[in-house]
Amino acid sequence: MSLQNKKLSADEFASIQKEVLTQWPTGKDVNFDDAIAFHKAYPAKKIFANKLDAADRDGITLIQPRAGVALPDMLIELLSYLESEGEADLLPTTIDSYTRHNRYNEADTGIEESKRLNRSMLNGFPVVNFGVEICRNINLALKAPVQVRHGTPDARLLTEISLAGGFTSYEGGGISYNIPYSKNYPLDKSIIDWQYADRLLGMYAEAGVTINKEPFGPLTGTLVPPCISHAVAVIESLLAAEQGVTDITVGYGQCGNLIQDVAAIKSLRAITEEYLEKYGYGHVKVTTVLHQWMGGFPQDESKAFGVISWGAAVAALSNATKVIVKTPHEAMGIPTKEANASGLKATKQLVQMLKDQSMLDDPHVITESDMILQETRCLLDKTYELGSGDFAIGTVRAFEAGVLDIPFAPSRNNLGKLLPARDNTGAVRLLDSGNLPFSDEVKDFHRKRMEERGKYEKRPVSFQMCVDDIYAIGKGHLVGRPK
Repeated sequence: MSLQNKKLSADEFASIQKEVLTQWPTGKDVNFDDAIAFHKAYPAKKIFANKLDAADRDGITLIQPRAGVALPDMLIELLSYLESEGEADLLPTTIDSYTRHNRYNEADTGIEESKRLNRSMLNGFPVVNFGVEICRNINLALKAPVQVRHGTPDARLLTEISLAGGFTSYEGGGISYNIPYSKNYPLDKSIIDWQYADRLLGMYAEAGVTINKEPFGPLTGTLVPPCISHAVAVIESLLAAEQGVTDITVGYGQCGNLIQDVAAIKSLRAITEEYLEKYGYGHVKVTTVLHQWMGGFPQDESKAFGVISWGAAVAALSNATKVIVKTPHEAMGIPTKEANASGLKATKQLVQMLKDQSMLDDPHVITESDMILQETRCLLDKTYELGSGDFAIGTVRAFEAGVLDIPFAPSRNNLGKLLPARDNTGAVRLLDSGNLPFSDEVKDFHRKRMEERGKYEKRPVSFQMCVDDIYAIGKGHLVGRPK
Protein backbone atom coordinates (compact mmCIF):
# COMPACT_ATOMS: atom_id res chain seq x y z
CA MET A 1 0.00 0.00 0.00
CA SER A 2 1.41 3.39 -0.99
CA LEU A 3 1.59 6.26 1.47
CA GLN A 4 -1.18 8.85 1.22
CA ASN A 5 -3.56 10.57 3.60
CA LYS A 6 -6.67 8.78 2.39
CA LYS A 7 -9.22 6.73 4.31
CA LEU A 8 -8.69 2.99 3.86
CA SER A 9 -11.43 1.35 1.87
CA ALA A 10 -13.33 -1.61 3.33
CA ASP A 11 -11.50 -3.94 0.95
CA GLU A 12 -8.08 -2.51 1.80
CA PHE A 13 -8.75 -2.81 5.52
CA ALA A 14 -10.09 -6.37 5.23
CA SER A 15 -7.09 -7.45 3.20
CA ILE A 16 -4.65 -6.15 5.83
CA GLN A 17 -6.74 -7.49 8.70
CA LYS A 18 -6.39 -11.08 7.45
CA GLU A 19 -2.65 -10.82 7.97
CA VAL A 20 -2.83 -8.85 11.22
CA LEU A 21 -5.13 -11.24 13.08
CA THR A 22 -2.86 -14.20 12.31
CA GLN A 23 0.23 -12.62 13.92
CA TRP A 24 -0.58 -14.27 17.27
CA PRO A 25 -3.17 -16.92 18.24
CA THR A 26 -5.30 -14.49 20.28
CA GLY A 27 -6.13 -12.64 17.08
CA LYS A 28 -8.68 -15.33 16.20
CA ASP A 29 -10.88 -14.20 19.09
CA VAL A 30 -11.46 -10.72 17.67
CA ASN A 31 -15.04 -10.29 16.47
CA PHE A 32 -16.08 -6.76 15.51
CA ASP A 33 -19.84 -7.13 16.01
CA ASP A 34 -19.36 -8.81 19.37
CA ALA A 35 -16.94 -6.06 20.43
CA ILE A 36 -19.42 -3.35 19.48
CA ALA A 37 -22.11 -5.05 21.57
CA PHE A 38 -19.72 -5.30 24.52
CA HIS A 39 -18.89 -1.59 24.37
CA LYS A 40 -22.52 -0.55 24.01
CA ALA A 41 -23.36 -2.42 27.22
CA TYR A 42 -21.05 -0.13 29.23
CA PRO A 43 -22.61 2.48 31.50
CA ALA A 44 -21.78 6.01 30.34
CA LYS A 45 -19.35 6.59 33.23
CA LYS A 46 -17.10 3.76 31.97
CA ILE A 47 -16.50 5.46 28.62
CA PHE A 48 -13.33 7.55 28.41
CA ALA A 49 -14.68 10.09 25.90
CA ASN A 50 -17.76 10.74 28.03
CA LYS A 51 -15.70 11.48 31.11
CA LEU A 52 -13.38 13.80 29.20
CA ASP A 53 -16.31 15.61 27.62
CA ALA A 54 -17.98 16.16 30.99
CA ALA A 55 -14.73 17.43 32.54
CA ASP A 56 -14.16 19.75 29.60
CA ARG A 57 -17.68 21.11 29.90
CA ASP A 58 -17.39 21.61 33.66
CA GLY A 59 -13.88 23.08 33.57
CA ILE A 60 -12.21 20.46 35.78
CA THR A 61 -8.92 18.66 35.31
CA LEU A 62 -8.96 14.87 35.61
CA ILE A 63 -5.97 12.93 36.96
CA GLN A 64 -4.51 9.78 35.43
CA PRO A 65 -1.47 7.70 36.46
CA ARG A 66 0.88 5.51 34.47
CA ALA A 67 0.80 1.87 35.53
CA GLY A 68 1.10 -1.65 34.18
CA VAL A 69 2.22 -5.11 35.37
CA ALA A 70 2.51 -8.52 33.79
CA LEU A 71 -0.45 -10.54 35.13
CA PRO A 72 -4.19 -9.79 35.03
CA ASP A 73 -4.86 -10.25 38.76
CA MET A 74 -1.87 -8.08 39.61
CA LEU A 75 -3.07 -5.41 37.19
CA ILE A 76 -6.58 -5.38 38.61
CA GLU A 77 -5.19 -5.12 42.14
CA LEU A 78 -2.85 -2.26 41.14
CA LEU A 79 -5.45 -0.26 39.21
CA SER A 80 -8.11 -0.80 41.87
CA TYR A 81 -5.71 0.59 44.46
CA LEU A 82 -4.92 3.65 42.33
CA GLU A 83 -8.63 4.15 41.77
CA SER A 84 -9.59 3.92 45.45
CA GLU A 85 -6.52 5.05 47.39
CA GLY A 86 -5.00 7.29 44.71
CA GLU A 87 -8.32 8.88 43.73
CA ALA A 88 -7.52 8.46 40.02
CA ASP A 89 -10.27 9.69 37.70
CA LEU A 90 -8.96 7.76 34.69
CA LEU A 91 -6.84 4.61 34.54
CA PRO A 92 -4.08 3.32 32.25
CA THR A 93 -2.92 -0.03 31.05
CA THR A 94 0.72 0.51 30.16
CA ILE A 95 1.97 -2.12 27.71
CA ASP A 96 5.24 -4.02 28.19
CA SER A 97 8.30 -3.41 26.03
CA TYR A 98 8.25 -6.80 24.29
CA THR A 99 4.70 -6.24 23.06
CA ARG A 100 5.65 -2.74 21.92
CA HIS A 101 8.16 -4.35 19.58
CA ASN A 102 5.83 -7.20 18.52
CA ARG A 103 8.01 -9.76 20.34
CA TYR A 104 5.16 -11.85 21.69
CA ASN A 105 7.21 -15.00 22.32
CA GLU A 106 9.44 -13.11 24.73
CA ALA A 107 6.39 -11.56 26.38
CA ASP A 108 5.14 -15.12 26.92
CA THR A 109 8.40 -15.96 28.67
CA GLY A 110 7.96 -12.89 30.87
CA ILE A 111 4.45 -14.01 31.77
CA GLU A 112 5.68 -17.46 32.83
CA GLU A 113 8.51 -15.96 34.88
CA SER A 114 6.06 -13.60 36.56
CA LYS A 115 3.82 -16.53 37.49
CA ARG A 116 6.76 -18.53 38.81
CA LEU A 117 8.15 -15.70 40.93
CA ASN A 118 4.76 -14.18 41.83
CA ARG A 119 5.91 -10.71 40.83
CA SER A 120 5.89 -8.78 37.59
CA MET A 121 8.87 -9.53 35.38
CA LEU A 122 7.54 -7.29 32.61
CA ASN A 123 7.31 -3.49 32.65
CA GLY A 124 3.70 -3.51 31.54
CA PHE A 125 0.72 -5.66 30.62
CA PRO A 126 1.00 -7.90 27.50
CA VAL A 127 -2.48 -7.35 26.02
CA VAL A 128 -1.84 -9.38 22.86
CA ASN A 129 -0.72 -12.49 24.75
CA PHE A 130 -3.69 -12.50 27.11
CA GLY A 131 -6.30 -11.69 24.49
CA VAL A 132 -9.84 -10.36 24.34
CA GLU A 133 -11.64 -12.09 27.21
CA ILE A 134 -9.02 -11.39 29.86
CA CYS A 135 -8.90 -7.73 28.80
CA ARG A 136 -12.68 -7.57 29.17
CA ASN A 137 -12.44 -9.05 32.64
CA ILE A 138 -9.96 -6.33 33.61
CA ASN A 139 -12.20 -3.56 32.30
CA LEU A 140 -15.27 -4.98 34.04
CA ALA A 141 -13.41 -5.22 37.35
CA LEU A 142 -12.74 -1.47 37.45
CA LYS A 143 -15.04 1.51 37.90
CA ALA A 144 -13.13 4.14 35.93
CA PRO A 145 -12.51 4.20 32.16
CA VAL A 146 -9.21 2.62 31.09
CA GLN A 147 -6.76 3.70 28.38
CA VAL A 148 -4.10 1.65 26.61
CA ARG A 149 -0.71 3.40 26.66
CA HIS A 150 2.30 1.91 24.90
CA GLY A 151 4.90 3.10 22.36
CA THR A 152 4.48 0.84 19.34
CA PRO A 153 5.35 1.68 15.71
CA ASP A 154 3.25 -1.25 14.42
CA ALA A 155 0.32 -1.43 16.82
CA ARG A 156 -2.22 -3.06 14.50
CA LEU A 157 -2.78 -6.32 16.39
CA LEU A 158 -2.52 -4.54 19.74
CA THR A 159 -5.25 -2.14 18.58
CA GLU A 160 -7.53 -4.96 17.47
CA ILE A 161 -7.29 -6.83 20.77
CA SER A 162 -7.36 -3.69 22.92
CA LEU A 163 -10.58 -2.39 21.40
CA ALA A 164 -12.26 -5.80 21.29
CA GLY A 165 -11.10 -6.21 24.91
CA GLY A 166 -13.14 -3.20 25.99
CA PHE A 167 -10.60 -0.39 26.43
CA THR A 168 -12.20 2.94 25.53
CA SER A 169 -9.13 5.10 24.93
CA TYR A 170 -5.99 4.44 22.92
CA GLU A 171 -2.71 6.33 22.78
CA GLY A 172 -0.18 6.85 20.02
CA GLY A 173 0.44 7.64 16.37
CA GLY A 174 2.72 6.93 13.45
CA ILE A 175 5.08 9.80 14.30
CA SER A 176 4.98 10.04 18.09
CA TYR A 177 5.33 6.27 18.54
CA ASN A 178 8.16 5.97 16.06
CA ILE A 179 10.60 8.91 16.01
CA PRO A 180 11.09 9.17 19.82
CA TYR A 181 11.07 5.39 20.36
CA SER A 182 12.74 3.56 17.46
CA LYS A 183 16.03 3.83 15.64
CA ASN A 184 15.41 2.06 12.34
CA TYR A 185 11.64 1.81 11.83
CA PRO A 186 10.74 3.51 8.52
CA LEU A 187 8.49 6.53 9.03
CA ASP A 188 6.34 5.83 5.98
CA LYS A 189 5.64 2.31 7.27
CA SER A 190 4.68 3.44 10.78
CA ILE A 191 2.29 6.04 9.32
CA ILE A 192 0.68 3.36 7.13
CA ASP A 193 0.46 0.92 10.06
CA TRP A 194 -1.18 3.60 12.20
CA GLN A 195 -3.65 4.40 9.44
CA TYR A 196 -4.93 0.86 9.98
CA ALA A 197 -5.18 1.42 13.74
CA ASP A 198 -6.94 4.75 13.24
CA ARG A 199 -9.29 3.26 10.67
CA LEU A 200 -10.31 0.64 13.22
CA LEU A 201 -11.10 3.42 15.72
CA GLY A 202 -13.07 5.09 12.96
CA MET A 203 -15.04 1.92 12.28
CA TYR A 204 -15.97 1.72 15.96
CA ALA A 205 -17.14 5.35 15.80
CA GLU A 206 -19.25 4.61 12.73
CA ALA A 207 -20.86 1.73 14.64
CA GLY A 208 -21.80 4.07 17.48
CA VAL A 209 -18.84 3.43 19.83
CA THR A 210 -16.54 6.40 20.48
CA ILE A 211 -12.94 5.47 21.23
CA ASN A 212 -10.81 8.35 22.47
CA LYS A 213 -7.49 8.74 20.60
CA GLU A 214 -4.45 10.43 22.17
CA PRO A 215 -1.33 11.28 20.15
CA PHE A 216 1.71 11.06 22.45
CA GLY A 217 2.52 14.68 23.28
CA PRO A 218 5.89 14.72 25.12
CA LEU A 219 7.83 12.99 22.30
CA THR A 220 11.36 12.60 23.74
CA GLY A 221 10.39 14.59 26.84
CA THR A 222 13.67 16.50 26.74
CA LEU A 223 13.53 20.25 26.06
CA VAL A 224 11.02 19.84 23.24
CA PRO A 225 9.85 23.29 22.06
CA PRO A 226 6.04 23.55 22.07
CA CYS A 227 5.84 24.18 18.31
CA ILE A 228 7.48 20.81 17.60
CA SER A 229 5.17 18.72 19.78
CA HIS A 230 2.18 20.81 18.60
CA ALA A 231 2.99 20.17 14.93
CA VAL A 232 3.23 16.42 15.51
CA ALA A 233 -0.03 16.40 17.50
CA VAL A 234 -1.90 18.31 14.80
CA ILE A 235 -0.59 16.12 11.99
CA GLU A 236 -1.48 12.92 13.85
CA SER A 237 -4.92 14.38 14.58
CA LEU A 238 -5.46 15.16 10.88
CA LEU A 239 -4.31 11.68 9.83
CA ALA A 240 -6.59 10.08 12.43
CA ALA A 241 -9.57 12.23 11.51
CA GLU A 242 -9.24 11.18 7.87
CA GLN A 243 -9.61 7.56 9.01
CA GLY A 244 -12.80 8.42 10.91
CA VAL A 245 -11.58 9.11 14.45
CA THR A 246 -13.99 11.54 16.14
CA ASP A 247 -12.55 12.12 19.64
CA ILE A 248 -8.95 13.28 20.11
CA THR A 249 -6.93 14.35 23.15
CA VAL A 250 -3.80 16.27 22.17
CA GLY A 251 -0.95 16.42 24.67
CA TYR A 252 2.04 18.45 25.74
CA GLY A 253 4.93 17.62 28.05
CA GLN A 254 5.57 20.19 30.79
CA CYS A 255 8.75 22.20 30.16
CA GLY A 256 8.89 24.10 33.45
CA ASN A 257 8.23 27.78 32.74
CA LEU A 258 4.69 28.56 33.93
CA ILE A 259 3.87 31.16 31.27
CA GLN A 260 5.15 28.98 28.41
CA ASP A 261 3.44 25.84 29.70
CA VAL A 262 0.03 27.48 30.12
CA ALA A 263 0.44 29.13 26.72
CA ALA A 264 1.34 25.75 25.23
CA ILE A 265 -1.89 24.11 26.39
CA LYS A 266 -3.90 27.17 25.30
CA SER A 267 -2.32 27.23 21.82
CA LEU A 268 -2.38 23.44 21.41
CA ARG A 269 -6.14 23.25 21.57
CA ALA A 270 -6.52 26.33 19.37
CA ILE A 271 -4.17 25.13 16.61
CA THR A 272 -5.61 21.59 16.60
CA GLU A 273 -9.17 22.84 16.24
CA GLU A 274 -8.04 25.40 13.64
CA TYR A 275 -6.42 22.83 11.35
CA LEU A 276 -9.11 20.19 11.81
CA GLU A 277 -11.68 22.79 10.77
CA LYS A 278 -9.48 24.04 7.91
CA TYR A 279 -9.19 20.58 6.34
CA GLY A 280 -12.77 19.44 6.80
CA TYR A 281 -12.77 17.70 10.18
CA GLY A 282 -14.49 20.35 12.28
CA HIS A 283 -16.79 17.73 13.83
CA VAL A 284 -13.91 16.11 15.75
CA LYS A 285 -14.01 16.68 19.53
CA VAL A 286 -10.70 18.01 20.91
CA THR A 287 -9.52 17.90 24.53
CA THR A 288 -6.06 18.37 26.08
CA VAL A 289 -3.64 16.57 28.38
CA LEU A 290 -0.67 17.96 30.30
CA HIS A 291 2.10 15.44 31.01
CA GLN A 292 3.93 16.29 34.21
CA TRP A 293 7.70 16.79 33.87
CA MET A 294 9.16 13.96 31.78
CA GLY A 295 12.84 14.63 32.44
CA GLY A 296 15.14 13.81 35.33
CA PHE A 297 13.66 13.93 38.84
CA PRO A 298 15.27 14.60 42.23
CA GLN A 299 15.94 11.40 44.17
CA ASP A 300 14.68 12.96 47.39
CA GLU A 301 10.93 12.18 47.67
CA SER A 302 10.01 15.55 49.17
CA LYS A 303 11.75 17.37 46.34
CA ALA A 304 10.08 15.07 43.82
CA PHE A 305 6.70 16.06 45.26
CA GLY A 306 7.64 19.66 44.49
CA VAL A 307 8.12 18.79 40.82
CA ILE A 308 4.87 16.82 40.75
CA SER A 309 2.93 19.65 42.36
CA TRP A 310 4.34 22.19 39.92
CA GLY A 311 2.98 20.06 37.06
CA ALA A 312 -0.38 19.80 38.78
CA ALA A 313 -0.56 23.59 39.09
CA VAL A 314 0.23 24.03 35.39
CA ALA A 315 -2.52 21.59 34.43
CA ALA A 316 -5.10 23.39 36.55
CA LEU A 317 -4.09 26.94 35.57
CA SER A 318 -4.12 26.03 31.87
CA ASN A 319 -7.50 24.26 32.16
CA ALA A 320 -6.06 21.04 30.70
CA THR A 321 -8.75 18.38 30.46
CA LYS A 322 -6.52 15.85 32.19
CA VAL A 323 -3.04 15.52 33.63
CA ILE A 324 -0.74 12.48 33.49
CA VAL A 325 0.83 12.12 36.93
CA LYS A 326 4.37 11.21 37.96
CA THR A 327 5.47 9.57 41.21
CA PRO A 328 7.96 10.51 43.95
CA HIS A 329 9.95 7.38 42.99
CA GLU A 330 10.54 8.67 39.45
CA ALA A 331 14.33 8.85 39.86
CA MET A 332 14.57 5.38 41.43
CA GLY A 333 12.82 3.05 38.99
CA ILE A 334 9.40 1.40 38.95
CA PRO A 335 7.29 2.93 41.74
CA THR A 336 5.34 1.03 44.37
CA LYS A 337 1.58 1.32 44.20
CA GLU A 338 1.75 3.44 47.36
CA ALA A 339 4.18 5.90 45.74
CA ASN A 340 2.01 6.05 42.63
CA ALA A 341 -1.05 6.81 44.76
CA SER A 342 0.87 9.51 46.64
CA GLY A 343 1.68 11.33 43.40
CA LEU A 344 -1.97 11.13 42.40
CA LYS A 345 -3.24 12.50 45.71
CA ALA A 346 -0.76 15.38 45.68
CA THR A 347 -1.89 16.24 42.17
CA LYS A 348 -5.58 15.93 43.08
CA GLN A 349 -5.08 18.36 45.97
CA LEU A 350 -3.53 20.96 43.69
CA VAL A 351 -6.03 20.72 40.84
CA GLN A 352 -8.94 20.93 43.27
CA MET A 353 -7.46 23.97 45.02
CA LEU A 354 -6.87 25.76 41.71
CA LYS A 355 -9.98 24.66 39.81
CA ASP A 356 -11.56 28.13 40.01
CA GLN A 357 -8.42 29.88 38.76
CA SER A 358 -7.05 30.25 35.24
CA MET A 359 -4.14 32.00 33.56
CA LEU A 360 -5.43 31.69 29.99
CA ASP A 361 -6.26 35.39 29.78
CA ASP A 362 -2.96 36.59 31.26
CA PRO A 363 -1.33 39.03 28.76
CA HIS A 364 2.04 37.26 28.97
CA VAL A 365 0.35 33.92 28.26
CA ILE A 366 -1.46 35.40 25.25
CA THR A 367 1.80 36.82 23.85
CA GLU A 368 3.62 33.51 24.29
CA SER A 369 0.67 31.60 22.84
CA ASP A 370 0.68 33.82 19.75
CA MET A 371 4.37 33.08 19.19
CA ILE A 372 3.80 29.32 19.53
CA LEU A 373 0.91 29.52 17.06
CA GLN A 374 3.05 31.44 14.58
CA GLU A 375 5.87 28.89 14.83
CA THR A 376 3.55 25.89 14.57
CA ARG A 377 1.75 27.23 11.50
CA CYS A 378 5.14 27.60 9.79
CA LEU A 379 5.87 23.90 10.37
CA LEU A 380 2.42 22.65 9.41
CA ASP A 381 2.06 24.74 6.27
CA LYS A 382 5.52 23.80 5.01
CA THR A 383 4.79 20.11 5.69
CA TYR A 384 1.56 20.38 3.69
CA GLU A 385 3.45 22.12 0.88
CA LEU A 386 6.17 19.44 0.81
CA GLY A 387 3.46 16.80 0.49
CA SER A 388 1.77 18.66 -2.37
CA GLY A 389 -1.40 18.80 -0.31
CA ASP A 390 -0.96 15.48 1.52
CA PHE A 391 0.09 15.50 5.19
CA ALA A 392 1.16 11.84 5.20
CA ILE A 393 3.58 12.30 2.31
CA GLY A 394 4.57 15.73 3.58
CA THR A 395 5.47 14.38 7.01
CA VAL A 396 8.04 11.94 5.60
CA ARG A 397 9.54 14.65 3.41
CA ALA A 398 9.50 17.17 6.27
CA PHE A 399 11.52 14.86 8.51
CA GLU A 400 13.94 14.15 5.67
CA ALA A 401 14.45 17.89 5.18
CA GLY A 402 14.54 18.77 8.89
CA VAL A 403 11.40 20.89 8.56
CA LEU A 404 10.13 18.66 11.37
CA ASP A 405 12.92 17.77 13.81
CA ILE A 406 12.54 16.31 17.31
CA PRO A 407 15.35 17.04 19.78
CA PHE A 408 17.34 14.01 20.97
CA ALA A 409 15.24 11.45 19.08
CA PRO A 410 17.00 8.14 18.28
CA SER A 411 15.35 7.64 14.88
CA ARG A 412 17.37 7.62 11.67
CA ASN A 413 14.35 9.36 10.12
CA ASN A 414 15.10 12.41 12.27
CA LEU A 415 17.68 14.93 11.03
CA GLY A 416 18.70 15.95 14.56
CA LYS A 417 19.96 19.46 13.76
CA LEU A 418 17.59 21.24 16.16
CA LEU A 419 19.24 22.33 19.42
CA PRO A 420 17.10 23.67 22.29
CA ALA A 421 18.00 25.32 25.59
CA ARG A 422 16.27 27.51 28.16
CA ASP A 423 16.19 31.28 28.09
CA ASN A 424 16.82 33.35 31.20
CA THR A 425 13.28 32.72 32.51
CA GLY A 426 13.43 28.95 31.93
CA ALA A 427 11.29 28.88 28.77
CA VAL A 428 12.53 26.44 26.12
CA ARG A 429 13.99 28.28 23.13
CA LEU A 430 16.31 27.39 20.26
CA LEU A 431 20.09 27.65 20.27
CA ASP A 432 19.99 26.38 16.70
CA SER A 433 16.76 26.16 14.71
CA GLY A 434 18.33 23.76 12.21
CA ASN A 435 16.21 23.61 9.05
CA LEU A 436 12.95 24.72 10.62
CA PRO A 437 11.17 27.04 8.13
CA PHE A 438 10.99 30.01 10.49
CA SER A 439 10.90 33.63 9.44
CA ASP A 440 13.81 35.91 10.30
CA GLU A 441 11.54 37.51 12.91
CA VAL A 442 11.06 34.21 14.74
CA LYS A 443 14.74 33.29 14.53
CA ASP A 444 15.65 36.72 15.88
CA PHE A 445 13.24 36.23 18.79
CA HIS A 446 15.00 33.02 19.85
CA ARG A 447 18.47 34.51 19.36
CA LYS A 448 17.69 37.53 21.54
CA ARG A 449 16.22 35.38 24.31
CA MET A 450 19.33 33.23 24.42
CA GLU A 451 21.63 36.27 24.33
CA GLU A 452 19.79 37.67 27.37
CA ARG A 453 20.67 34.51 29.27
CA GLY A 454 24.27 34.56 28.11
CA LYS A 455 24.65 38.16 29.26
CA TYR A 456 23.09 37.38 32.66
CA GLU A 457 25.32 34.34 33.20
CA LYS A 458 28.41 36.06 31.75
CA ARG A 459 29.14 33.20 29.37
CA PRO A 460 28.79 32.62 25.64
CA VAL A 461 25.57 31.10 24.26
CA SER A 462 26.60 27.50 23.58
CA PHE A 463 25.71 23.81 23.65
CA GLN A 464 26.82 23.70 27.29
CA MET A 465 23.62 25.57 28.21
CA CYS A 466 21.59 22.72 26.73
CA VAL A 467 23.58 20.13 28.70
CA ASP A 468 23.21 22.10 31.93
CA ASP A 469 19.45 22.46 31.39
CA ILE A 470 18.89 18.74 30.87
CA TYR A 471 20.19 17.98 34.37
CA ALA A 472 18.94 21.10 36.16
CA ILE A 473 15.61 19.94 37.60
CA GLY A 474 17.16 16.78 39.01
CA LYS A 475 19.58 19.09 40.84
CA GLY A 476 16.86 21.37 42.19
CA HIS A 477 16.77 24.12 39.55
CA LEU A 478 14.99 24.93 36.28
CA VAL A 479 17.71 26.81 34.42
CA GLY A 480 21.13 25.16 34.36
CA ARG A 481 23.23 28.03 35.66
CA PRO A 482 27.02 27.73 35.82
CA LYS A 483 28.41 27.25 39.32
